[in-house]
Amino acid sequence: MEWKESWQDEYLKWICGYANAYGGTIYIGTDDDGNVVGIDNARDLLERIPNKITDTMGIIADVNLLYKGELEYLQIIVDKYPSLISFRGKYYYRSGSTMREITGKELERALLKTQGRTWDGVPLPKLSVSDLKQDAIQLFKDKAVKRGRLTKEEVSVEDAILMDNLHLIDEDGYLIRAAMLAFYKDPEKWVTGSYIKIGYFGKSDSDLVYQDEVHGPLIEQVDKTVDLVYTKYMKALIDYEGVQRIEQFMFHKDAFREILLNAIVHMISSY
Repeated sequence: MEWKESWQDEYLKWICGYANAYGGTIYIGTDDDGNVVGIDNARDLLERIPNKITDTMGIIADVNLLYKGELEYLQIIVDKYPSLISFRGKYYYRSGSTMREITGKELERALLKTQGRTWDGVPLPKLSVSDLKQDAIQLFKDKAVKRGRLTKEEVSVEDAILMDNLHLIDEDGYLIRAAMLAFYKDPEKWVTGSYIKIGYFGKSDSDLVYQDEVHGPLIEQVDKTVDLVYTKYMKALIDYEGVQRIEQFMFHKDAFREILLNAIVHMISSY
């Protein structure tokens, strides 16, 4: 709730912020404590303000003329809107006494949220099932059957049917971003930085001894990264049982794989 002695067009930003947050009320013709001081042009503003709100934001707010004795003042009631509202091409959010512009990744997340989508659920109209890497799809099939997630019959279908069964195709028939990340041969074409970088450091954080980058579909990146870490980066304790060499690493491969997968998922969810 806000109390203002007179109307200024800048308050349209606040109305936009209320619509994008939880709604709110502005009183025009009151002091900072909510005491009515009245305004002389209440009836003129009663017509102008609703028009300004509709013209600049495409929404409707209730603008009411109130009285206290002989004093006239206005009440503007703004409802929360399910879709994100813009004011002259910009998006605002009002929380408590703070009003700020929504930009960057926060704006993208807010837009997707109002559409009922997540970042990885955005459709990619220019991507088709035939563009996906067959080796990556086959790797998924082999792993899914081996781990009992899917049966041989369930993976022995056309790629388009498999993608649809995995909910990687939206209601309009487009592959979504998650399909691209998992199976496209070069996901960096669509999302910059969608690769894994490994670094081996010496005695300090600035002492980078050597590094590697793992590119390609994410489902392949995971296996390649695990193999690379355990063959090049991770040291093992060596023991022997007769002539058999036994290697014991600091982390079991399955545990490291879980850590790596969690890191990838958290990175994706941060967009």
